[in-house]
Amino acid sequence: MPAPIRLVHFADLHVGMENYGKLDPATGTSSRVRDFLDRLDEVVEYALTHEADLAVFAGDAFKTRDPEPTQQREFARRIKRLADRVPTLLLVGNHDLPGSTQKATSVDIFRALEVPNIIVGHKAESRVVETARGPVFLAWVPYPTRNRLLSDEEHRGKSIEELDQALRAAVIDTIDELAQVASDADMPRVLAGHFSVSEARYGSERSVMLGRDVSVSRSILATPAWDYIALGHIHRHQVLAGNAPGEPILAYSGSLERIDFGEEKEAKGFCWVELARGATRMIFVPVHARPFITLRVDLQGAEDPTAHAVSTLAARADEVAGAVVRAIVTLRHDQLAQFDARAVERALSAASHLSIDKDITSPVRARLGNDAAESLTPRELLERYFALRSTPPERLARLLAAAEPLLESDPDSSR
Repeated sequence: MPAPIRLVHFADLHVGMENYGKLDPATGTSSRVRDFLDRLDEVVEYALTHEADLAVFAGDAFKTRDPEPTQQREFARRIKRLADRVPTLLLVGNHDLPGSTQKATSVDIFRALEVPNIIVGHKAESRVVETARGPVFLAWVPYPTRNRLLSDEEHRGKSIEELDQALRAAVIDTIDELAQVASDADMPRVLAGHFSVSEARYGSERSVMLGRDVSVSRSILATPAWDYIALGHIHRHQVLAGNAPGEPILAYSGSLERIDFGEEKEAKGFCWVELARGATRMIFVPVHARPFITLRVDLQGAEDPTAHAVSTLAARADEVAGAVVRAIVTLRHDQLAQFDARAVERALSAASHLSIDKDITSPVRARLGNDAAESLTPRELLERYFALRSTPPERLARLLAAAEPLLESDPDSSR
């Protein structure tokens, strides 16, 4: 039996995301942009070290359709290093697409320059790719848009819902046609796509998706025509098929770097595939994505909320080193003046980025008892107020003593 073909599958790089970053003076770019490029370096290094035969990038190279020249240069350097040794598919994702069909995608420069060993998947196609360990039938479906799949005549007079249905039908027809061609190929077969599968679990990509989304059922994709289906678009790594006999592995590699706190608990990485007809295997390879950590501190019962916050959070200083951190502190409204956010920032200075969110609890109007409020003296009202807030007796006595001069100066206090 021939050795399996080694395939690296990664997606959703989104170079250009700068949230939670700061300027890197050494490069003149955001530290977060460097994070995303560093993750791509990990993929390329792993692929070359482990002698990959084929690389599939399943779409969304950049955050925007019009990336900065510096970002394009840094992405191109890394992809060129990979393609110098490994045939590489660059699939066009929704973030790579311009607003008009006449304009170029963000990765079309590779096609215009005819960079050796790089295939730009700007439209649905297939071909046999020769690798060091044998041929692979490779097919791909870029992100589906109405302007690219439906004619003007098909657009005319239809509702949004009808257009969505027509677009979904066009995508299914395209996938079926590619599967029919693949079925005649006596070699391992791979389908790459950038779209949603109905059964997939979404993540934070919802916040960065552009336009309306078309989803395809898993049953449409997971047919015996394929050995591996490499998907992009959804940031959460997940395997949606591959356990049943004759069923291909269908996987989202997930994004390479975290975008926001919605991805705090998600592992980030790429898929390493040993591709063989009817006997394909896949593992998920984690990368060193920057940690996102949420810290919560309830300060409502603290006499000195700043000191309590600092002592609690400083104990986790080592854990948050280099991480993007948000500290959520719960305070009573009357504690705001006592809370020093700068002291907390100093305690967590090892974090790469820190935000402090104040969760302020408002006083709750509670029943003061059966007696009407109008029948109570100001002192009685104050005493009941503190009692309802479970104020310790010693503190209650001090507060009432401090309030006594004010109460005595109140002309209505004799009621």
